[in-house]
Amino acid sequence: MSGHRITVISQTGDIIYDSEKSPESMDNHLDRAEVKDALSSGKGESTRFSETLREKTYYLAVRLENGDILRISSTTQSALASFDNMFWMVFLIAAAVFVLSAVIASFVTKHIVKPINNLDLDHPEENETYPEIVPLLSKIRDQRTQIKEQMRELEKKRLEFDAITENMNEGFLILDHDGKILSHNKSAMKLLGSHNDNSSGINVLTLNRSEELRTAVKTALGGTDSVQIMESEGLKCRLLASPVMKNDKICGIVLIIMDVTEMYEREKLRREFTSNVSHELKTPLTSILGYAEIMMNGVARKEDMPEFTRHIYHEAQRMIELVRDLMLISKLEESSPMPKQIINVLDTACNVAGRLASKASKHDVVLSVTGDNAEINGIPSVLEEMIYNLLDNAIKYNKKGGRASISVKKSEGDVILEVSDTGVGIPKSERERIFERFYRVDKSHNESIEGTGLGLAIVKHGAMLNGAKIELDSDDGGSRFRLIFAGV
Repeated sequence: MSGHRITVISQTGDIIYDSEKSPESMDNHLDRAEVKDALSSGKGESTRFSETLREKTYYLAVRLENGDILRISSTTQSALASFDNMFWMVFLIAAAVFVLSAVIASFVTKHIVKPINNLDLDHPEENETYPEIVPLLSKIRDQRTQIKEQMRELEKKRLEFDAITENMNEGFLILDHDGKILSHNKSAMKLLGSHNDNSSGINVLTLNRSEELRTAVKTALGGTDSVQIMESEGLKCRLLASPVMKNDKICGIVLIIMDVTEMYEREKLRREFTSNVSHELKTPLTSILGYAEIMMNGVARKEDMPEFTRHIYHEAQRMIELVRDLMLISKLEESSPMPKQIINVLDTACNVAGRLASKASKHDVVLSVTGDNAEINGIPSVLEEMIYNLLDNAIKYNKKGGRASISVKKSEGDVILEVSDTGVGIPKSERERIFERFYRVDKSHNESIEGTGLGLAIVKHGAMLNGAKIELDSDDGGSRFRLIFAGV
């Protein structure tokens, strides 16, 4: 915005005429710079800026012939004032442009990225999209193929690892540096006495708080291998804890738990067996040594010599039977398989009864064998030893005038051999132990009860080799042992 203003000023500075205001209302202008210059030189110019109105005014003054001053002024707004006047219009236009641009950009962007958003990354090669993206899709396809191959390989290794660990009888755990379980197998949970199948992320000490486990974990976390024996759920377990190192720092533990209960039981049985063998051999040897010493020193009377000789012979026979039974049990316990063949059980029972006929007569016991012709697939020598020991016990533990019988019968595809007697029977409290080596219901070990105490142990091992099951009934009227075989 601009305007022009004309003012006529006298030589004394009074206003004679003004195109906008009344001369009477205006001040004396003699002090204005353009007026001074015009009075002195005939022409004057000046420019003044109004901060309040943000306007700039240009003044041009000329001295007339009569000495008065003619001043013309032109006022224009500054750029800032012009901007202030146009601000809201510019703002509204800018806002409209921004909104319109945003709408257009959104529409265009959606249109551009729609084919990208609809890409089927599972089948990159089947997409129809911009040519520029085709190399990227090819790269994605190649990477997916590589990843799938790696995943298959990892899955294969995981399955192999699971197959190995899950079929291990030993417990296997991997722990982190805080003792939390990262991986485990079922055997580990069983041996730790935990019924939680998924214990990942749980501290192993929350599953079992035994002192041995705490010691093993603590020692391994300290960087040293540890071996401990722990009792859990009635089992004896060996703990093997080894630290896992990475960059010279302990990042976890591998913990293996082995059930060594059977080993401890075997060791216990070995000690008992050694003790019993020593005792059983020492008794007849002591007796033989005593009689021999008496005879050697000439102390024995001549008439006593036959009795001493009989005792020595009897004790030597006892030792031979003991050694024979020990060798038989050792043979039965060997892992190497023994050849089997078809056996007529009734014929074998008759043969055994014939071998023991004289012993039965000596003990005043009546023997009998009855039953059907039945065949099994078994080990002949072992079967004969089983029947011999059962019938031998039926004779030894019988009463005078009693009966010892063997019966063979078929039942639903099975062959049942039963050896029964009319003796005093076996107390219920003793029945679970009678198949132990050297265990006797009568613990007197005197001459009235002959034998090595290994007979029923031989029967037990023989039954396992022939795939037979043993049943026992006993009361005051006698005992009945049943051997149940699978028929052929």
